[in-house]
Amino acid sequence: MNRQVIQGDGMEFKKWINKQRWCSKFTIITATFLALVTLQARAETLLIHPAAESAADPRYQYDWAVLRAAMDETVDTFGPYKIQEADELGMVQKRVDYEMQIPTGSINVFVRATSIDLEKLFLPIRIPVDRGILGYRVFLVRNADLPRFASVHKLDELRKFRFGQGKDWIDVQILTSAGFTVIEGTNYDGLFSMLTHLRFDIFSRSIDEAFSEYGKQQESNPTMSIEPSLVLHYPLPRYFFVRRDPQGKQLAKRIEKGMEKMVRDGSLVKLFFQFKKQQITQARLDKRAVLNISNPLLPPETPLSRRELWYDPLDPISASNKK
Repeated sequence: MNRQVIQGDGMEFKKWINKQRWCSKFTIITATFLALVTLQARAETLLIHPAAESAADPRYQYDWAVLRAAMDETVDTFGPYKIQEADELGMVQKRVDYEMQIPTGSINVFVRATSIDLEKLFLPIRIPVDRGILGYRVFLVRNADLPRFASVHKLDELRKFRFGQGKDWIDVQILTSAGFTVIEGTNYDGLFSMLTHLRFDIFSRSIDEAFSEYGKQQESNPTMSIEPSLVLHYPLPRYFFVRRDPQGKQLAKRIEKGMEKMVRDGSLVKLFFQFKKQQITQARLDKRAVLNISNPLLPPETPLSRRELWYDPLDPISASNKK
């Protein structure tokens, strides 16, 4: 009888030992898995964006400052990051699209004015990086043509002039759909030369582009001026775009989280005016006649109802650097 009890106790003891071993293995496996997940979550996120089209191209300095700020806001949640530009200089839009559509492409984020087709290809973060200021357009023109523009008060009168834009820029479709004649150029710097050499009459630029570009390009194009009395407006938000794959979706989640935080705490507006205030002041929009056209390429998901996301020169709150 005692021997049977001992044997029974031995069986129970072996079961207990095996159970403890299994629990230990499970604990080790679980701990290892959690450590790997934590390590992956904290691994450095690498963002590679297109390089500027030329050394004299200042257009994207603000955009990458916003991206850095958004990533800074999310370090505690998502871990460290690194932002760098692609090695290739002057990557045109078609090349950007190509690089973004292949998993091994040389970039994984870019910024551009949105459209229905673009949002089908890539994943947008629907917070306007530049608060929609790209849609307020002033004109680089030839000095000799300034008197002709002084008599323009209506869209039909403006349609007599030829517009110049970069090849494949979204503005080409917006302007042509509004009845304007548009001449396309394949080189950013070359567009200024095309204007002064009579290839077209107007190089339409956003108010935050025109004055800095004029300062950099006027010496090599001395017959160029900024037209002082008109502004053309159409809704044209610029977003960050990423790939529509798991990595892209995770990156979009992080950028959106950071930008929403910037919207809430007012740091996006502060950064906006840090970069744009001088140009906005120079534009003197209150002294210009505003001519409005529609944007037929605007996706229905555009957050037009979120007034806090948009710059409006006629809204005292939006037009100030106060939250």
